[in-house]
Amino acid sequence: MSKPVVIVTGVSRGIGAATAQLAAARGYAVCVNYVHNQAAAQAVVDTIRAAGGEALAVAGDVALEADVLKLFQTVDAELGRLTALVNNAGILEPRMRVEEMDVARLQRILTTNIIGSFLCAREAVRRMSTKFGGHGGAIVNLSSMAAKLGGPGEYVDYAASKGAIDAMTVGLAKEVADQGIRVNAVRPGVIYTDIHASGGEPGRVDRIKDSVPMRRGGSAEEVAEAIIWLWSDAASYSTGSCIDVAGGR
Repeated sequence: MSKPVVIVTGVSRGIGAATAQLAAARGYAVCVNYVHNQAAAQAVVDTIRAAGGEALAVAGDVALEADVLKLFQTVDAELGRLTALVNNAGILEPRMRVEEMDVARLQRILTTNIIGSFLCAREAVRRMSTKFGGHGGAIVNLSSMAAKLGGPGEYVDYAASKGAIDAMTVGLAKEVADQGIRVNAVRPGVIYTDIHASGGEPGRVDRIKDSVPMRRGGSAEEVAEAIIWLWSDAASYSTGSCIDVAGGR
């Protein structure tokens, strides 16, 4: 029997890479999506293959519709019927107050983090939905605790983009619940990943970890476990839900 197939977007680092590797270990054929860092994505694929898993890397910017179409078409041709999608790709700009933000920054954040997730979800629905002859499936969106906390003085634009992901998760879940598709989300808190360097503060987790009730930062692997549970059969009656993986923050 063929393996179930999952696309994980934004797999060059952190949560995406951890999710791809754990999915492969659980028996999934994995599409590793990346934008620029081919070497990092290929390293994830090589690690999966070395352990006996099945994976391929496909370049594509989720903010570009043509790239998203190519991504899904490649998976159709090379891995087979899509079972799950993880909308992990997202960007963070350097810390900045709202009064300093320009339109170009806002467009970059909102296009990648929101439109990119919508485009990928759309293509997944077109393949999974029983309405279109599919066999069902699951979508997991990556939100953030910033959606709840607002990111004041640092990343209000990023927080707003993740608030949109929360709304999308609930709305899409209700829209496709009778078509065999479940849609859920995970809200990571302060997690040790490279994304903090993109915001100009590589050591951010260590700076704020004492504000977390558990008094530590989280790992990408801890987030990956929640993601995979949500798309697994163990979560078969869960849709429109969001798991906070944030140490109680």
